[in-house]
Amino acid sequence: MTEIQTVTDFLKALEALDVDRALTYAAPEIVYQNVPLPPARGLPAVEKTLRAMARYGTGFEARIHNIAANGPTVLTERTDVLHAGPWKAKFWVCGTFEVHDGKITLWRDYFDWATLLTAGAVGAAEAVLTRLRR
Repeated sequence: MTEIQTVTDFLKALEALDVDRALTYAAPEIVYQNVPLPPARGLPAVEKTLRAMARYGTGFEARIHNIAANGPTVLTERTDVLHAGPWKAKFWVCGTFEVHDGKITLWRDYFDWATLLTAGAVGAAEAVLTRLRR
């Protein structure tokens, strides 16, 4: 399996909210960080974070626009869509993954916090309008 395939399969597992399957792509020493927040270090910390996201969210999409690999490093340019019931937030993300021996050892996402907050507000307004139209 190529490094790109490992990353895309990992993201597909997250889209299915299948944390157990997603974790099969993670190395025991994985580091996950939404920059500039502090990183989650190690499989137990990353598992805790992913399970919390799956518990509170009802869906996730990773719409990959571009993906490239240079050795063990995989870069993704994508639009992530978070779902929580009728609420959705769509925002641009650039992700860096490092894959060694078929396992993700680093997952670092970069996005603009103002864009995320705006997307959340737009998603809330759209959810309210959808309910009012019913």
